[in-house]
Amino acid sequence: MSMYLSTSYIKMIFLGLLLLISSCGDSQNRARRTKRKPLTLDETIEMNKIQVGNEQALITAFVEENGLKMQRTETGLWYHISNDSKEIPVVTDKVVILDYEVSLLDGTVCYSSDCTGYKEFLVGKGGVESGLEEGILMLRKGSEATFILPSHLAHGLMGDDDKIPSRAILKYEVKVIDIKDK
Repeated sequence: MSMYLSTSYIKMIFLGLLLLISSCGDSQNRARRTKRKPLTLDETIEMNKIQVGNEQALITAFVEENGLKMQRTETGLWYHISNDSKEIPVVTDKVVILDYEVSLLDGTVCYSSDCTGYKEFLVGKGGVESGLEEGILMLRKGSEATFILPSHLAHGLMGDDDKIPSRAILKYEVKVIDIKDK
C-alpha cells in the first residue's frame, strides 16, 4: 500500500509539473501574441484630441441638460460667475482662501470646505488644478462661481489616488472668502 501511495504521489507531482510548464509556455506565447508596437507621437496626440473632444461633448450635454449658463475658455475650462463682486481682484502671488465643493458630473461630492476646511493656496505657484487656477484669476474677493474642469485641467489620467478617479471631469462651486499677501 505504501508503494501505491508513493507511486500515486509521484504521478501527481509529475502531472502538476507538466501543467505548470505547459501553462507557463502558454502565457509566454499569449504575451508574445498581445505585444503591440508603441504608439507614435502623432498617434498619441490624435488619441488625446479625441479624448478632449469626447470630454467637451460630455460637458456640453451636462451644461445643456442642467440649463446652466456657462462660457468656455480657449483651454476648455467652463465657467459661470454667479456673484461678481466689486472687491479686490484675485492676482498672482497672493494667497486666496476659498469656500468650495468639488464633485464629479454625476453629483458625487469628492471634497468640500464642510469636510476639509477652506482651500487656501498661493495663486500662480501650482499646487492646485490648473483649471481651478485659471478660473480663480477671473474672480474677486466675495465672488462666487461654478467651474467645470475637463480632466486635462484637473487630475488627468491618474486621478488623485483618493476620491477623484482617472480622467474625471470636475465641477467646482467656489466662493472667494479672502485674498491676502503671502
